[in-house]
Amino acid sequence: MNSYYLTLVLKPNLDEKERKSLLDSIIKKLVGAAGKVTKEDLWGVRSLAYPIKKQTSGYYAHFEIQVDPKDAKDLDKSLKVEENILRYLLVRE
Repeated sequence: MNSYYLTLVLKPNLDEKERKSLLDSIIKKLVGAAGKVTKEDLWGVRSLAYPIKKQTSGYYAHFEIQVDPKDAKDLDKSLKVEENILRYLLVRE
């Protein structure tokens, strides 16, 4: 298993319940794929440097995860199609 950093920028207009369910579903995909979250850091709503999809702010969440490379590729594909994620960055440590 490799270690990765995952940073997400979510739409700021999501309420707390929707945001929590989205983050929980991402974590369930990791845990179901025999991965684990070693650190979770929720930064909250911050201003963006430039508008993304007509949004000027976003909710930031940062995770340190351990997962197999093939499962990281599957996670990358699923994050691309999620409409409530403005941007994400998945980087190997």
